[in-house]
Amino acid sequence: MTGPLDGIAVVELSGIGPCPFAGMILAEMGADVIRVDRPGGNVLTPRAPGADLLGRGKRAVELDLKTAEGRERLAALCDGADVLIEGFRPGVAERLGLAPEALWERNPRLVYGRMTGWGQSGPAAHTAGHDIAYLAPTGALHAIGPAGGPPQIPLNLVGDLGGGATYLVMGVLAALLEARRTGRGQVVDAAIVDGTVHLLGIVHSLLADGRWRDERGANLLDGGAPFYAVYETADGRHMAVGAIEPQFFAELVRVLGVDADPADQRDEARWPALRARLAAAFAARTQDEWTAAFDGTDACVAPVLSLREAAGHPHLAARRSLVEVDGVLQAMPAPRFSRHPRERPAGSPRPLGESPDPPRGAARRA
Repeated sequence: MTGPLDGIAVVELSGIGPCPFAGMILAEMGADVIRVDRPGGNVLTPRAPGADLLGRGKRAVELDLKTAEGRERLAALCDGADVLIEGFRPGVAERLGLAPEALWERNPRLVYGRMTGWGQSGPAAHTAGHDIAYLAPTGALHAIGPAGGPPQIPLNLVGDLGGGATYLVMGVLAALLEARRTGRGQVVDAAIVDGTVHLLGIVHSLLADGRWRDERGANLLDGGAPFYAVYETADGRHMAVGAIEPQFFAELVRVLGVDADPADQRDEARWPALRARLAAAFAARTQDEWTAAFDGTDACVAPVLSLREAAGHPHLAARRSLVEVDGVLQAMPAPRFSRHPRERPAGSPRPLGESPDPPRGAARRA
């Protein structure tokens, strides 16, 4: 694949969760990503044909980093690379002789991206964990869920992928820009806890302004407001409502045929009664009927669809946001670049032996 990162070579040490997702993003932006797999794979290594979606656009090579030969081969790959990304616990790369300083002696421009849950420092840095454990102390998990109910797990979108992979990619791109200017790489310490807290910036702003209560289901964006909530339809499906602005709220109640005025939206004391009226209205018709009724309006209402149903949504279908390749449903690369249009996603990793060309970063600097 070509893209704005054409000419950038990335070495990715295989793992699970955010690191391979970050590598996929970089590959889809045009970087030459070589994934270094451990012998035997890991617990989440895809087995079904075409299911290795996080490997799209990458090349792959299997190296045993517990051996001197494997470590030297990895170091040689990094000699011709612009970026290394890894998801080891702090200290593991150092014990393998692959510390940033060791690789900088051979390639001082190398950007060394480190993806962890807790970060490279702090009392929990060496502790194991997964997405939910990283979300828990940040306040994000506490804030998601219904009033009076337990916190709800937002898949691994907020931690692994939002606070982790995307922040690793942003950090790597920024460090690459500086490396081009100075000729020196640096460590990008991407911690899921840091990124997740950073994603809460708007919530912290509302909290500081006295417009957010530190409890679930009591606020504008957490389901506490009846005009920003999910409602069940007559067929047991659901519709999502996000009518925050007054003009959108007016359109919402007009289409629903609900008797309401602007004060019902502004006055929190009226919210319980308003929620009951909205719920009764949505419960009177099916999801398809409400979808048709709200189509083309500015009420900010949409049907809640399943993962497979999403591919058939008219807007997503028109943009080809989701496509099926060889029977496997998957997302198209995002974001989109005007100079690098894509017809379809790239395939799963190619074994490095199939392409004798050196990493494109090495070729560019030669």
